[in-house]
Amino acid sequence: MRTSDRDTLKRKVLSRRRFLELAGTVAAGALVSSCVPAVPASDAPATTAAPTEVMPTDVPPAAEAATRTPAGVAEATEAAATATSAPTVEGATPVPTEVPTKAPAPVASGGPKVAIGTARDYDRATMESVMRDMLDGIGGLGDVVRPGDRVAMKVNLTGGVGNNGPAGYSPMESFVTHPETVRALAGLVRDAGASEVLIVEAVYQWESYTQWGLDAVAADMGATLVDLNATDPYDDFLHFPVPGGGTVYPDYILNPLLQDVDVFMSIAKMKCHFVAGVTHSLKNLFGLVPARFYRLSDNHSHRSEFHGPTNETAGDRVPKIIVDLNKSRPIHFALVDGVLTTDGGEGPWIGSFGAVQPGALFAGKDPVATDAVATAAQGFDPEAAHYTEPFIRGLNHLALAAAAGLGTNRLSEIEVVGASVEDVRTPFKLATG
Repeated sequence: MRTSDRDTLKRKVLSRRRFLELAGTVAAGALVSSCVPAVPASDAPATTAAPTEVMPTDVPPAAEAATRTPAGVAEATEAAATATSAPTVEGATPVPTEVPTKAPAPVASGGPKVAIGTARDYDRATMESVMRDMLDGIGGLGDVVRPGDRVAMKVNLTGGVGNNGPAGYSPMESFVTHPETVRALAGLVRDAGASEVLIVEAVYQWESYTQWGLDAVAADMGATLVDLNATDPYDDFLHFPVPGGGTVYPDYILNPLLQDVDVFMSIAKMKCHFVAGVTHSLKNLFGLVPARFYRLSDNHSHRSEFHGPTNETAGDRVPKIIVDLNKSRPIHFALVDGVLTTDGGEGPWIGSFGAVQPGALFAGKDPVATDAVATAAQGFDPEAAHYTEPFIRGLNHLALAAAAGLGTNRLSEIEVVGASVEDVRTPFKLATG
């Protein structure tokens, strides 16, 4: 983080007990959290990354809260000796605040269910029908969305509008979340009784929403678009602590909206990633964080500090940060869009990037399991050892997430409903640069 940004920060105190309830654990003691002043819209990240860079997107009663606590979520046991401390300002007056107690729905006794749906294109009626069948297969949304809930849907709008898809394919058909995927899920969320739907992303620029079709979806569904680079509708950012202390940073600077919503969903694109190997619902949370706080210098337009100074450091840092972000802001429901997508990389800044058509969607209430099934459908082993295919440049973040208690990456523990992995398996090329 740049010194000028550090100097603006103010401190607040979060209750450790209340925060850990967000991740499904309760412990005594206190964690420190803090705020920084709002960021003007003009401070949003630049349109695209430099070509030489590798780019990485009311408290309920106790009984109700318990039903949304994920099985097995626990504090990380890995020491945080290497953690980079969040910025502080001496002499600031601590201010108490609250965090939500709702966390992802529990895994069923027989293991988590992941639904696979099939579609050849993004025809609206087909997407709505397929999505409804998928949700029916995993027990519906009743244990995730309750009447009156505020629901945030994190989309993947990586790279900015200066980037294009492969020849003959739009960005929505290749490397960003397709608006019809969002529309179909938003309709089902509304049917479940949600009072408010928010479509969120730390966009490279606001035009990412308008040129890639999300403004039309928001208008049709009565949803609100939110740029997480700014603090709207709040005055300050918050620091979200990582339960257990974190492995790279002890907390992350985020829009307070992410603590105030009742339900948090990740709607990702099914892709390979140069550093992370694969990118689905877990990696999608990179786009929660305002880039301006995590740059190595002003010359970088993305979260370069997350990667560290070299590709070698990125292979260790990026997977750990993926897991820590998911512990700080747990996912209640994961949806992975693989109807039309790309292989060979996460976007056109990767030279091996190209179009692929799996014709599949993946949905589940265990995001690790959902990503594991999507990874298997790409022809990879979600249990692969670190620094092996598809995680050839780093740690297996699915395995790290499973070890942290966020879900399971073991296919033997996952019940796949709808289509089978074999039905939709489409070999993906790895990102080779």
